[in-house]
Amino acid sequence: MILQFFGAAQSVTGSMHLVEANGKRVLLDCGMVQGRRQESRKLNSEFPFDVMSIDAVVLSHAHLDHSGKLPMLVKNGFDGSIFSTSATRDLCSAMLRDSASLQEMDAKYVNKLNAKNGQPFIKPLYIARDVAGTLRLFQTLEYNRRFEILPGIKLTFRDAGHILGSATVTLEIAEGQGERKVTTLAFTGDLGRKGAAVVRDPEILKSADVLITESTYGGRHHGPMNEAKEKLARIVSETAHKGGLLIIPAFAVGRTQDVVYHLHELMEAKQIPSMPVYVDSPLATNITEIFRQHPECYDEETERLLLADGGMDPFGFAMLKYTHSTEESKRLNDLRRPAIIISASGMCEGGRVLHHLRRNIGDPKTTVLFVGYQAENTLGRKLLQGDKTARIYGEEYEVRARMEEIDGYSAHADEGGLLDFISAIADRPKFVFVVHGEPDAAAAMAAGLRKIGFSDVAIPARGDRFSLSE
Repeated sequence: MILQFFGAAQSVTGSMHLVEANGKRVLLDCGMVQGRRQESRKLNSEFPFDVMSIDAVVLSHAHLDHSGKLPMLVKNGFDGSIFSTSATRDLCSAMLRDSASLQEMDAKYVNKLNAKNGQPFIKPLYIARDVAGTLRLFQTLEYNRRFEILPGIKLTFRDAGHILGSATVTLEIAEGQGERKVTTLAFTGDLGRKGAAVVRDPEILKSADVLITESTYGGRHHGPMNEAKEKLARIVSETAHKGGLLIIPAFAVGRTQDVVYHLHELMEAKQIPSMPVYVDSPLATNITEIFRQHPECYDEETERLLLADGGMDPFGFAMLKYTHSTEESKRLNDLRRPAIIISASGMCEGGRVLHHLRRNIGDPKTTVLFVGYQAENTLGRKLLQGDKTARIYGEEYEVRARMEEIDGYSAHADEGGLLDFISAIADRPKFVFVVHGEPDAAAAMAAGLRKIGFSDVAIPARGDRFSLSE
């Protein structure tokens, strides 16, 4: 068996790992790179391998840094199966179509500026037609249902507790002739936290000979979930007292629903002032409807809400409005304050949140609250680092708004959570590969693994290839 790492290797975005065994090639995830625009665009527009040689894709979950390059794979000739959970497939249907639409709109906007400045025009990486062709290749498999995806390669998904439908991946790979040697390869995808809102806790793996683990929060510790809710209440109340606007850039999948869920609880308990809450993201609106359609993924607390007398909707309440049209979004420019706007993208790299930031980032009464990871070189990371100006759609804006962060809403396990998860694997892996982390985080995670007895730990760089045959 050979592993080769092509994305999220000593970085966080662009998850893509290649498994070669039995003459077959399986791609784990096919994600978009996010960060510096020109560098990201180059990496997202090409593949470092022959696309036609890939036999199957196994998708851990729907976030675009894991799924967003699938239409490019199909556009370049891939016609094998894409395996995921049914919730992940439904989320991808909305997210990939939205990605294509945003690329087309952003290209149109940027090309207007480029025409004025004599710059070359750009094209979207893919369009809606490419997404439609991609969705036709999905085959869904529910949690804990083993299935032979290729000769000698069996796949099992288990709940990763990260977002709706997210899964850890286990591949049982039988190699050789006669009495075949079976190697179990496990991939965490993005691993969630215990006690998160809405989704269930991560399910422990039974065994693994080889483990590929994420390390997003290596070397870091999250505060308790209840502290995140208390901090949210404080920030909302302080912004309301100033008569200001609270802008929450949030990933349309998972984070938006978590924040809505807690705002609902806080208003019901009268722990924050009653004020309008707008989810200004067509994608988040569609995603929330998909959440409603997959109660099999809910944790016990959310199940109790649904089963209670009257069947309370955890994602809806009197002060909450989901916007759909561009006209509804534009009307938010004139809304009375205090108010809350939740809008994608979570790293401020596209979507309607950029328009809200452009109009409000110079207002000291505005608070921008980040509730998710901000990758290196994204606008979200720059704002959190204290940049005094923000470049949005090619223009510079003075930053006078207050920046806040709550890492307790992270959908990723911290280092302790990851180490606990890996330690609980009954048959411990002999080889561990640390991915999906910036260099310092990956190094801290590797050091933590060695400290608890894992000796063969590697932090692969992009393109690194490992032969695991004995």
